[in-house]
Amino acid sequence: MDNNGANGDIVLEISGLQKSFGDYTVLEDIELEISKGETIVLLGKSGTGKSVILQCIIGLLIPTKGTIKVFGEEFTNLPEDKKNLIRRRIGFLFQSGALYDSMTVRQNLEFPVIRQPDYKKSDLTPKVEEALKNVSLSDAVDKMPSELSGGMKKRIALARTLMLDPEIILYDEPTTGLDPVTSNEISHLILEMQKKFNVTSLIVTHDIPCAKLVADRIIVLKEGKITAMGSYDELEKSEDEFVRGFFEFS
Repeated sequence: MDNNGANGDIVLEISGLQKSFGDYTVLEDIELEISKGETIVLLGKSGTGKSVILQCIIGLLIPTKGTIKVFGEEFTNLPEDKKNLIRRRIGFLFQSGALYDSMTVRQNLEFPVIRQPDYKKSDLTPKVEEALKNVSLSDAVDKMPSELSGGMKKRIALARTLMLDPEIILYDEPTTGLDPVTSNEISHLILEMQKKFNVTSLIVTHDIPCAKLVADRIIVLKEGKITAMGSYDELEKSEDEFVRGFFEFS
């Protein structure tokens, strides 16, 4: 299996990753290299460890075995202050959006910035305006999350992710719970952000049209292991019945 990324700098390297919870092993022997500007989609049945990979990368979970290098540094064993410096370069888009209900859109977007020791107050308004412009929701700046539709919440969550100018964005089910039209809009927005900012993206999704649109490579997980890797067209024609099954209803 060829698991090399596109030509360019490797910004994320996973080697021998295993994650167990007690006697239950969720991930086993995951090997992956992702290049700068590349978009990878993770497919697999529910419970196969897709989101666990994202949480290990960002340090929300500690791998049982293996190494994760981010921007060339072995992330897992770094002290927390150095981890936080790397996390600042990584955006995480939660499945729910994870907006703060008691804050306006403006306050939600400002929140990650004001927590940084070197932020400048004068930069806040221009950054908020630019981030909202990028997701075509400038008029929502003073709304509360309760006033937003599901698709708008996803857009605002992405705008908040962009506030710290991430080099990598991890997406956990970015189109879940949305109607097909809104899902398509979010998928195009992900593609637009990749092209505009040359971010590296790792996307967990069950949305095959989204995967077809945005992915440079698709990885299929089965029982916690990588069972296939390739382009959409390659995997759609796979001789493996399990792999091909993901594409039969696209």
